[in-house]
Amino acid sequence: MKLTGSQIIVESLKKQGIDVVTGIPGSANLPLYTELHESGIEHILARHEQGAGFIAQGMARRSGKPAVCLATSGPGATNLLTAIADAKMDSVPVVAITGQVALPFIGTDAFQEVDTFGLSLSITKHSFLVKDIGDLPGIMRDAFNIAASGRPGPVLVDVQKDIQNQSIEIDSIPDPLPLPPKSAPGEKEIKEIAEAINKSARPVIYAGGGVILSGAEEALRIFAEKASVPVAVSLRGLSTFDHYHPLYMGLIGMHGNLSTNTAFNEADLVICIGARFNDRTTGNTNGFCPDARIIHADIDAAEIGKIRRSDLSIVSDAGDFLEALVNYSEKKDRSGWISRINELKKIHDKDFQLPGYHPLEIIRTVSNLAHEGSIVATDVGQHQMWVARTYPFPVGRTFFTSGGLGTMGFGLPVAIGAALADKTKTVLCFSGDGSILMNIQELATLADLGLNVKVIILDNGQLGLVRQQQELFYGRKFIATSFRTHTDFSTIASGFGIRGIDMNAARIDMAQLESALKEPGPCLVNINISGEYNVYPMVPPGKENINMLTEDMHE
Repeated sequence: MKLTGSQIIVESLKKQGIDVVTGIPGSANLPLYTELHESGIEHILARHEQGAGFIAQGMARRSGKPAVCLATSGPGATNLLTAIADAKMDSVPVVAITGQVALPFIGTDAFQEVDTFGLSLSITKHSFLVKDIGDLPGIMRDAFNIAASGRPGPVLVDVQKDIQNQSIEIDSIPDPLPLPPKSAPGEKEIKEIAEAINKSARPVIYAGGGVILSGAEEALRIFAEKASVPVAVSLRGLSTFDHYHPLYMGLIGMHGNLSTNTAFNEADLVICIGARFNDRTTGNTNGFCPDARIIHADIDAAEIGKIRRSDLSIVSDAGDFLEALVNYSEKKDRSGWISRINELKKIHDKDFQLPGYHPLEIIRTVSNLAHEGSIVATDVGQHQMWVARTYPFPVGRTFFTSGGLGTMGFGLPVAIGAALADKTKTVLCFSGDGSILMNIQELATLADLGLNVKVIILDNGQLGLVRQQQELFYGRKFIATSFRTHTDFSTIASGFGIRGIDMNAARIDMAQLESALKEPGPCLVNINISGEYNVYPMVPPGKENINMLTEDMHE
């Protein structure tokens, strides 16, 4: 059969099971959009390419499968790069297809020409520049396979406009490749790790996003219960373990629980599963778990020993590792160690209150009023940390936040993508007045779709997390963190055709809030809060996790 490059792309998307794509058209990808017109693939028109990239992320994060975003050349592609970099840092399988100026114009500074391939190399798992239409069917097949295999990540396919228009005779569109087989954990390694755990008196589990990526939440629970090992999580590991489980310790690290960081400091063994020893988790690595042996299991060999030396390690999928490990783990009575952790929780984990309705209480109220099993997305800032510390996330792909890159503007488009991937769930998007302004134009996309997304803005009139650092560590030299103009978000929401509600934290109308959260369709609730609140506890930059600042130190 004879197909154009654009037709090859569209038919390849269908072969991969893609029924929704998101993006923005432009001159360099108009041939592709023309073929999408009657393809049966739904196209979500974002209002900014970064929004399109994050919508694709939301779909991929919820479904666990690669999602697709589209952009034209030049500014379209460069606008997409932040969302691609974010996906790389958080191991999200996204396939980005960008248009490029025609091959004869490459290198001539043509209109909207930019070296998308070169710009993307350090922020993708793999990038393709299509120079020959004959390569395109295989490239499209490989892009999806690379994005989904091993440690997932973004793949970029940059296609010149003339190749989109060219025709070629091909027998068929290649079928999707099976994912490469996972290397089974070595029995000798597993036995050695199990022996170390069995001999340990004060072990702890540090679970990360890799547990979610492998669908290993149940395997984690089974192992933790059998071996009686308490579980703490990284920011990306939230929703791996039941918030109310007696073995759950909560968040570790910079804004984690003081009890959790203290327990890790007292542990004799740390079992790190599907997580990186990043700086926001470990604090000063020289003082991280000083008396503990380290076991590190990760699917990416590059992560082993990169930041923190491990005593025992294994390159393995988190689920395969846990399923093998439980067979060699002994059922242990660690009631003394668990009692010690419970004692630490009573001593350290209390919320100090400032006057007014504290953001932590607002988040608890929203979680109580929202539909059970709601998905949660956040932007980046103080609200992100308050949500991470407080919200009782259901187990399994229910919490989406920008972990590695820390991208403001992430929340709203990711919430839209999550709602597209799962229309049975309510999606809550917690944001701040600084973050929401970064991609507020996607309210128009949300209005188009009418999805069940509830945007909760904790509005303190400033860039709160930056201001907090200025207050605590930069001599209260406040600059460029307070907004001179107060934005009327509820009116803006109404202008986009979305129900908008404005509240003050001191006078929250519970009935109105409940109706906003439970009635079908999109809604934005802006809650004005005091600008005096800080996120506590907090590890100061460069300090060890055990040296956390708490609110009672700064009342």
